[in-house]
Amino acid sequence: MVFDLPGFESEPVIGIIRGVNEESLEGVVDASLAGGLRFLEITLNTPNSFHLIKKINSKYSQLQVGAGTVLSVEDAKKAIDAGATYIVAPNFDEEIAKFCVENKTAYFPGALTPTEIQKAWESGATMVKVFPASQVGPAYFKTIKGPFDKIKLMAVGGVNPSNIKDYLGAGADAVALGGSIFSVQRMEKRGFQEIQQDIEEFMFAVKNFYSKLS
Repeated sequence: MVFDLPGFESEPVIGIIRGVNEESLEGVVDASLAGGLRFLEITLNTPNSFHLIKKINSKYSQLQVGAGTVLSVEDAKKAIDAGATYIVAPNFDEEIAKFCVENKTAYFPGALTPTEIQKAWESGATMVKVFPASQVGPAYFKTIKGPFDKIKLMAVGGVNPSNIKDYLGAGADAVALGGSIFSVQRMEKRGFQEIQQDIEEFMFAVKNFYSKLS
């Protein structure tokens, strides 16, 4: 059973935030919302990550916050208790997959090879996170979608406004933006306007791609 993330298929973009401090958190989230993002992920290797997830969840009803870099069932439990509505990981873990299925929580595990991708999907992944996408390029998505046309794939790593159409056109069902926009230096220096502008450009490229399909 695959558990979807409500609203994600119509706005299939996740913002990955790693290393933000609490002082900059609200500015970063406000900039993300203003830029058009509705799905944000706080990675668990961010200091005080569970507290930050709880803070976002309690204040921002208009977005869904998830936990990223989830490497154990224990951390998945803590993340959901803090208010995370989805779980993201750089790898696939059978125990986390089972936990997410049992708790009806969307799960985005990382995988790269055809065998890994199929196994993750059959274990209940909402989408399989192809990571790092930049190492395989858009053509890889088209190749994978040949035999695995039902599997939903998310391109993560190296996706930017200039190549979004290539990834989506090759079969990626979603994309993610991360360190190039949410850099630790930029967040610490409170460069919220720059963050918003970059997100707007990213979201425009995504919406432009889908508008041409309709």
